[in-house]
Amino acid sequence: MNCKIYSTLQAALLLGALTLSAQSDVTVRFDEPASHFTAAAPLGNGRMGAMVFGNTNRERIVLNEISMWSGGIQDADSKEAGQYLHQIQQLLLEGKNIEAQKMLQQYFICAGPGSGSGNGANVKFGCYQTLGDLFIQWKDTVSAVTGYQRTLKLDSAINILTWKKAGVTYKEEVLVSAPQRVIAIRLVADKPGSLSFSTGLYRRERASIRLVNGALEMTGTLNGGHDDAGVQYAAVLKVISSGGTRTQIKDQVTINGANECILLVAAHTNMNWPNVEKPGPAPLAATVKDIAKAATVAWPALLQSHVKDYTALFNRCQVAFTDNSNNEVKDLSTVARLQRLQQGQKDASLMSLYFNFGRYLLISSSRKGGMPANLQGLWAEEYQTPWNGDYHLDINVEMNYWPAEVTNLSDCHQPLFTLTKQMADYGRRTARRYYNAKGWVAHVIANPWGYTSPGEGAGWGSTANGGAWVATHLWKHYQYTNDKQFLKEVYPILKGVGEFYKDVLITEPSHQWLVTAPSNSPENTYVLPDGRTGETCMGPTMDMQICRDVLGAAVAAARILQTDKAWADSLQHIVSRLAPNQVSPTTGGVQEWLQDYKEADPHHRHVSPLYGLYPYDEITPWDTPEMAAAAKRTLQTRGDAGTGWSRAWKVAFWARLGDGNHAYKMLKELWAPAAAGSEIKMNSGAGTYDNLFCAHPPFQIDGNFGATAGIAEMLLQSHGVDNIIRFLPALPSDEQFATGKVKGLKAVNGFVVDFTWQHQQVQTVNVLSGTGATCRLLLPASAVVKDRSGAVVPHQYKNGVLHFNTTKGMSYEISIRQQA
Repeated sequence: MNCKIYSTLQAALLLGALTLSAQSDVTVRFDEPASHFTAAAPLGNGRMGAMVFGNTNRERIVLNEISMWSGGIQDADSKEAGQYLHQIQQLLLEGKNIEAQKMLQQYFICAGPGSGSGNGANVKFGCYQTLGDLFIQWKDTVSAVTGYQRTLKLDSAINILTWKKAGVTYKEEVLVSAPQRVIAIRLVADKPGSLSFSTGLYRRERASIRLVNGALEMTGTLNGGHDDAGVQYAAVLKVISSGGTRTQIKDQVTINGANECILLVAAHTNMNWPNVEKPGPAPLAATVKDIAKAATVAWPALLQSHVKDYTALFNRCQVAFTDNSNNEVKDLSTVARLQRLQQGQKDASLMSLYFNFGRYLLISSSRKGGMPANLQGLWAEEYQTPWNGDYHLDINVEMNYWPAEVTNLSDCHQPLFTLTKQMADYGRRTARRYYNAKGWVAHVIANPWGYTSPGEGAGWGSTANGGAWVATHLWKHYQYTNDKQFLKEVYPILKGVGEFYKDVLITEPSHQWLVTAPSNSPENTYVLPDGRTGETCMGPTMDMQICRDVLGAAVAAARILQTDKAWADSLQHIVSRLAPNQVSPTTGGVQEWLQDYKEADPHHRHVSPLYGLYPYDEITPWDTPEMAAAAKRTLQTRGDAGTGWSRAWKVAFWARLGDGNHAYKMLKELWAPAAAGSEIKMNSGAGTYDNLFCAHPPFQIDGNFGATAGIAEMLLQSHGVDNIIRFLPALPSDEQFATGKVKGLKAVNGFVVDFTWQHQQVQTVNVLSGTGATCRLLLPASAVVKDRSGAVVPHQYKNGVLHFNTTKGMSYEISIRQQA
């Protein structure tokens, strides 16, 4: 192999040129090595991931590959469930909810152990697992360490560690390259001959490690469930050194006195996702090929291609606040900034840092052509991840993708669409088996193996709207892109959801509304008048909202594509008969169930009846003020506590209600420092870890993504109902946010929006038209629209909204003359 290694000086100069920015909103800083996974720095290319601990004696880098799933394909559908559907529905119609739930538990759950009660590593459901670890054992572990600095650069996706020992300054740089398909680690020192260490790969189970042609190869086969052979995987570590000597023994490579070293790790599995019924080729050959190719690329070229690839996505969107506190915090560790904020100090750039971090995580864990981000994105150190690291469909995987469109990362949304198509393919059998229905259905939990059955517990696992909720993302993507070819491709999936609901909705007796049955309001419990508690019901509010959302999308898609007119008309009639949102006469909030049941836990983490407020937009302060007031009352009753993702959802809720101060309060609640290694708690302990990972607890990435979307909602809103773009709808009144700028947020109909503001008032707006749609902006009447040549564009002002026609690909400048 021709392995060129450029000089330390050349590489350092290039890295400096690429990452000159040291702003407090693009750098996650650490002042000590990670003592826990949640203080390590995450890196990823959408398929491979690395968690860098930054230890100067024994460095640990956790390795991940997004298809490292145990388990396998199974038919978990009950063969007899469908024959009991009518009886269960009849019990619900008669108000015998508890009896219906008992029958549901007996006949309407999955066949077999399902998710293994969230511990499915060794059953067919499976779980997402770590690939293993890479260790770097330094020879000198005695000398004192000074000048320790560890930074994760969000603007270049590189982790940089520097430290000094015995008069020598060392540097470790880590990146995960999408173009080269490797994890790359570069080790240098400012004194020649100073690099002496041993390195190797490690996996606790199901691993064989051997030395082949100077590289370490780790191979194995995961448990396919019940000890069947499952996914095969391979990882290869190659060490390229300049100067010094090298020794290779068994599963370890030792370097003594080198000037510079590059460690390359590649990995693959044989999962053929999403067509998982036929495995792909054995993974070792592809892994060796990736290593061989990457090893011929000099470090500066590898670095440059990585940064170019990454920044093409990251640089699309930026948020910045002009605030003096930036200088005060720029050298503080991120955890110190979190602590400082809790003590009442200002730190406006923490909001933009968190926003940038969320986009960074999405780019790093979800790339076009790959698998979707799971409950932990793609970062896990466990062999049994919490809740199997799966795709939870009752909010979690959807929340992962809330920022995709609005923060200009539509490309990263694509893996979720692939998952949706896979669920639709397998969910047709489930719809037929359980509901005697056409179309398709998925329930609460999903995995890469096509699992669409209910869970193993009726109280939580029978919600039938999981697939429908995910399918709304198809329509959301169309709303933001107006891509008719995409809509044509996914229309059968939307139609399949419509066919399912058309067959399963029943008429409730009190108002003759159409409702779902059986179902539940995700993971929440009601109290009946006789004191008994239950979960199973018909027509919970969230179900009805999702029905209106997805069925409305199916109708609109049919009309846009000019197809299935009679079917779409019949579906529209069904939509008009769905049970509406109701205000609870007891609480004054949005009623959660069809009947005004008392809640067993009024502070429950799921705020399901507000789906219509966010992510759906049928509840707004301007069109439905009564329901908006009820939504506010629901939030007040629920309180500000909850799991990490629950607090993130509340950021978006308060933003939609136009209350920026409360939205920011929820961000500060989310940013409360969390204890590393904290156990699962549903009502306390949530917050943010040292590395900005969201604490459910434990670590769960949906809170990061949900809060990123919530911040976007505070700055810009646009809705498919009226297509009006609203600026600063929920900007906090705190002076630290009074001035700022936004670049590259997206609005519906394909508009890319840049704007600035001062004294909490919009000053200038630039709109790039991606589709040629009419642009509608909520701006003062003094606004003037000009094209890029400076010519005034004809525009109208009506009911407080500025209207003007656009040409696809053209930019428009809108200036606002401030009133005296």
